[in-house]
Amino acid sequence: MSPEVRTPLVRIPLVRTPLLRTRLAVPLLLGILLAGCGTEPAPAAPATPAATRAQAVFAGGCFWCTEADFDKMPGVLATVSGYTGGKLRNPTYDQVSAGGTGHIEAVKVTYDPTRISYAQLAARFMRTIDPLDDRGSFCDRGYHYRSALFVADSGQRKAAQAVLRQAQALLKRPVATLVLPAATFTPAEGYHQDYYKKNPVRYRYYRFNCGRDARLAEVWGGK
Repeated sequence: MSPEVRTPLVRIPLVRTPLLRTRLAVPLLLGILLAGCGTEPAPAAPATPAATRAQAVFAGGCFWCTEADFDKMPGVLATVSGYTGGKLRNPTYDQVSAGGTGHIEAVKVTYDPTRISYAQLAARFMRTIDPLDDRGSFCDRGYHYRSALFVADSGQRKAAQAVLRQAQALLKRPVATLVLPAATFTPAEGYHQDYYKKNPVRYRYYRFNCGRDARLAEVWGGK
């Protein structure tokens, strides 16, 4: 007889699948996904209705300062620094500051008329400027730094003129602030927008050295 041939057994390693972890993970994952699908996003903050938004344009010298002053007023929703009053299309800062364009540095103010009226806005604006200066504003000289109210309709014009009369009566001197018809408003370059927030140290240094607050105290102090 032939010797018996024994075929060696091949041992196949047992692969242990972590069934317990998988079974626990699947329901958990499904629960997370279902919870995510059923969760509604948090409602966004309600926007101010268009009916309670109005705009006005004011020039008070350097628009960095004028923008900062308006942003502190209750009822003001937004401010944009820019140029207006001239005939040059799409003026730049260099062109306006060189003079001769007819443009004035100004700020477009968006406000809520249910919280502050145009007349109140104009009255507050007057306290942030030197209305007696007919050659510029504070340390900035030239027509492009004149103080002015750019009026869009007869209502704004009447309110602006009334505010100027009140200022003149209070100061007992001729008021040089202009009342001009609203014109095309061109936003200034991006680096000018919110300058007082982006560059607080430089802004405060400029405002102090320009003597703005010292002059305001001199003109309006105690009145």
